[in-house]
Amino acid sequence: MPPTAPPDPDPPAAPPVAPVLLDRAGLQALLDALAARGFDVIGPTLRDGAIVYDRIARIEELPVGWTDRQDAGRYRLERRADAALFGYAVGPQSWKRFLHPPEELLWRARRQADGFTIAPAPPPPAPFAFIGVRACELHAIAIQDRVFLGGAHQDPGYAARRQGAFLVALNCGTAGGTCFCASMGTGPRAEAGFDLVLTEVIDATSHDFLAVPGSDAGAALLAALPTRPAGPEAAAAADAVVAHTEASMGRQLDTVGLKELLQANPEHPRWDAVAAHCLACANCTMVCPTCFCTSVADHTDLTGTEAERVKRWDSCFTADFSFIHGGSVRASGKSRYRQWMTHKLAHWIDQFGSSGCVGCGRCIAWCPVGIDITAEAAAIRATPGKGPHGNA
Repeated sequence: MPPTAPPDPDPPAAPPVAPVLLDRAGLQALLDALAARGFDVIGPTLRDGAIVYDRIARIEELPVGWTDRQDAGRYRLERRADAALFGYAVGPQSWKRFLHPPEELLWRARRQADGFTIAPAPPPPAPFAFIGVRACELHAIAIQDRVFLGGAHQDPGYAARRQGAFLVALNCGTAGGTCFCASMGTGPRAEAGFDLVLTEVIDATSHDFLAVPGSDAGAALLAALPTRPAGPEAAAAADAVVAHTEASMGRQLDTVGLKELLQANPEHPRWDAVAAHCLACANCTMVCPTCFCTSVADHTDLTGTEAERVKRWDSCFTADFSFIHGGSVRASGKSRYRQWMTHKLAHWIDQFGSSGCVGCGRCIAWCPVGIDITAEAAAIRATPGKGPHGNA
């Protein structure tokens, strides 16, 4: 199967293709077909009281009949009244942990009698197939494609893991209490950047998935599965699912002029107010599907025989991240939260041509003290006031 080219952050919409229907057995056939083609199949599953992404082989491993209830600083699983396989919003993990893993070996060196040998990190053993990628997450993957692949210097590790990835998207049927993708124009409908998109439709007599390919690879795979034609009623039911989700967003963010607003208010008193609560724990950056900051460390064993270089996730919330000779550039919690939020919603646009936020709401749900990025932006908008540029 040919590799899927990484999409642009704003890729063109997929050409219209007649949708078909898969039942639960057909969805299992999809997983089987991907595994048979050599993909490392990753999908949502239950573990440790959350819906996380891990290797799956059977649809029974999906979070059947479960949903998540989310609010600021709160995430809980609850039983649904039906047997939906994808009846949740988003969990604490994003697909970033596979394409841009929390720790990556860059190379390993070993001392020899006449010098050193250096072995690069091995390539991934198989291309990924992601099952149930939400629209906001497609946009997040596209943003990281721009960061890691779009410039003159590509990240070889990310490129190797991204190459050939097969993305099975899912139009959202449930909006979480912290979701605001509709405000960001990133969901809940998946428009492009996928190989195959599903919409889960459940009624009193059937449990089906409306399926539409978004690439030649997706069309070829779909043709090999047990499907049946989807009439206009099925398409209308799928549209109704997405429309209901869009109308039930838990949050909203006014993005009109937001970049200029934040860049003009570096000394707004709201930064002090949020700093009084922020723990600088970096949870928001760890769960964010687009944050990409890393640090590099070298390790040597006690004998001096072997050494390795690893890259790990880091965060603008840690004091060491901006440490240079003489101290940290951003020593206060105020300056660090301001850096994160203004970079995400403003400076990112200057750097990469799009916002760094996709409206998934993870940073709100997984903040221990419930800081809400949409509320902080609204507070600054309510009482804007220019201040001198500089670090607090």
